Amino acid sequence: MIRDEALFATLLDTVSRFVREVLVPIEERVAREDAVPASVVEQMRALGLFGLTIPEEFGGLGLTVEEEVEVVLVLGRTSPAFRSVFGTNIGIGSRSLILTGTDEQKSRYLPRLASGDLIASFALTEPEAGSDAASLRSQARLDGEEWLLNGTKRFITNASHAGLFTVFARTGGEGADGISAFLVEPNAPGFSLGRPERKMGQQGAPVCDVVLENCRVPRANILGEPGKGFATAMRTLDRGRVHIAALCVGIAERLIGDMARYARERRQFGRPIADFQLIQAMIADSQAEAFAARCMVVETAKRADAGVTMARDASCCKLFASEMVGRVADRAVQVHGGAGYIGDYGVERFYRDVRLFRLYEGTSQIQQLIIARHVLAEAAA
Repeated sequence: MIRDEALFATLLDTVSRFVREVLVPIEERVAREDAVPASVVEQMRALGLFGLTIPEEFGGLGLTVEEEVEVVLVLGRTSPAFRSVFGTNIGIGSRSLILTGTDEQKSRYLPRLASGDLIASFALTEPEAGSDAASLRSQARLDGEEWLLNGTKRFITNASHAGLFTVFARTGGEGADGISAFLVEPNAPGFSLGRPERKMGQQGAPVCDVVLENCRVPRANILGEPGKGFATAMRTLDRGRVHIAALCVGIAERLIGDMARYARERRQFGRPIADFQLIQAMIADSQAEAFAARCMVVETAKRADAGVTMARDASCCKLFASEMVGRVADRAVQVHGGAGYIGDYGVERFYRDVRLFRLYEGTSQIQQLIIARHVLAEAAA
């Protein structure tokens, strides 16, 4: 339940105007320059976007899952690169700290994350451990009062801007139970970054490797209990998957609006192409699927706020919404015809941008496995 409906409505309206008046007009510029302007990042800080989900006691807004979803639906009406600027701070970059951090760790980092003075990043994926995260090879061993970390993390979002990393490394034996989480600052000895990756889409959202070579981290910087890092990562990803699903819905709704406007304006055979039933069918299918995904995401968020475990439902949302937005983006290009293949209308850019949603924070195939595992376990019980 939203705690203060009037206050939250004001927040949604403010974010909506920011998206419409500031972000949408510079989408093409950000894609071309592969960077979000510093002045826009400063406006994000002023709006409190870096602290949307961080508890109020640490300077954030402390949004519920349902409130977070509603904000992300609005943010989906523009390039996902903008949300990525602060997305790690309100999601996977801070969630592990909120869930398992000590009072000292939270007091030290969360206020700066909420203000945007510090950017957080989440370092789980490795060259040989993507979908199979439990097989990660990075190692951490105690050396007096410090941990020595060794390994390489791959495709780490916001790594080049981050001042705090949640790094997962092996402190025990094989499998999930041997993994621990650590808070690592980039000025730590032995810490370095790889070159920025060239990506298919989402220009403006930097990604690169994180390299740990006898990286020294204070003993107190272990996050949560030793050997419990994998469980923390999975709990963090559950909420992140609902967040990404909401973003997919917002983008789909943006694309449906673009489709409908173009169909009304574009004329062929002496009339608007919106008059043709095959065009109407693509718009109708897109709307039906986006509506279904929106209902799934909002219902899952409400259930999460009520204390219902959301691992299965979060995967359902991520699977359906990420696949859905891919289909909608494809139809948007089709409705635009040849113009949809050219950069002028933006649908070509979104077509590339949304492809990533089926890959990160768990591929569609991983979501299928998670869903099936839960359903089969429930049947056995």
